[in-house]
Amino acid sequence: MLRSKLILLAVLACVGLWLGQGVAIAAQNLLGQGTAPQVHHCALVRWLRLGSGPTLAELARGQDLYVGTAVNLKALGRDRRYRRRLAQNFNLVTAENDMKLERLQPRPNQFDFSQADRLMAFAADHQMAVRGHTLVWHRAVPDWLVQSDWSRDELMAVLENHIKTVVGRYRGQIVAWDVVNEAIADDGTLRDTIWLRGIGPDYIEMAFRWAHEADPEALLMYNDYGGEEMNAKSDAIYDLVQSLRAKNVPIHGVGLQMHVQANAAPNPQEVAANMSRLGDLGLQAQITEMDVRIRQPSSPDDASQQANIYQSMLQTCLQAENCNTFVTWGFSDRYSWVPGYFEGWGEALIFDDDYRAKPAYHSLVEVLKSHPTPTTD
Repeated sequence: MLRSKLILLAVLACVGLWLGQGVAIAAQNLLGQGTAPQVHHCALVRWLRLGSGPTLAELARGQDLYVGTAVNLKALGRDRRYRRRLAQNFNLVTAENDMKLERLQPRPNQFDFSQADRLMAFAADHQMAVRGHTLVWHRAVPDWLVQSDWSRDELMAVLENHIKTVVGRYRGQIVAWDVVNEAIADDGTLRDTIWLRGIGPDYIEMAFRWAHEADPEALLMYNDYGGEEMNAKSDAIYDLVQSLRAKNVPIHGVGLQMHVQANAAPNPQEVAANMSRLGDLGLQAQITEMDVRIRQPSSPDDASQQANIYQSMLQTCLQAENCNTFVTWGFSDRYSWVPGYFEGWGEALIFDDDYRAKPAYHSLVEVLKSHPTPTTD
């Protein structure tokens, strides 16, 4: 009742502002002083309307779905609006950068868990699940590791120690780990990395086994970009995880990152087919890092295209028996990684840089509202 009254008062206030502006516009036109300015929506009404309905997290709970986002720990610490939107709309978080090797182990066998622990505390305070990202990657590797001359056994020991220390610290607290990230190159071969050169291709199998020893209850994922649809890279990922399953390696799913362009939408049927074949191996398929970048400067049509892509990918996940996780790589354009990495692109997320919900946000809400709620037998 109180919120309804606030909304009514806000609407009346905005109407008053609009009428006042209308008088000014009429006078301006009579005086011939140029074109009339556009009337903007009232920010208070937008805020109240967003808060009046069910949030993404509330709707996801009814679908037995994790709807999550990557968290910028600097923004979490200094930006109150960031914290509020994060807590309102998501039931799962993952660290954008602060659980990567160079952040957690900046010096040999000297671990810094301060930022990761802050994320864990925020998640616990707001009843959120956590995905761990990432244990083994070819990037975010500290200089002390890259610049040393390791024997195979020494490098294996470094990797085992890192995995077991990190996973063991958060045992029972993290629902899923991206154990190995982007081990397949764009041509479908194993990517040339310090781990492949120093240990050999079996570093992937070792990493999963060590992670499982450290936390037998956590879901262990292989995570990659560019393999969402049916193509040469997704075939290579499929072959890799199929071989791991054949060896009884404890792998439980594949993360489909879903970094895409608004003008090159992924084919939902192909994504569904890829999820289905992974399901036939007994593996989950999770959307783990979604953003939809737009060529700058943008137009209203771009926002509509973006919303359609977010909508179709969430629908694809909900329709797949083996997809229960949908994660965006950040949620506000204010802190998106995209402009700094893809020159001339931006506006990739579901809230703008002033935390206003975009059409993409509303498209996700509508999917969750309209999708049938799962029933239990």
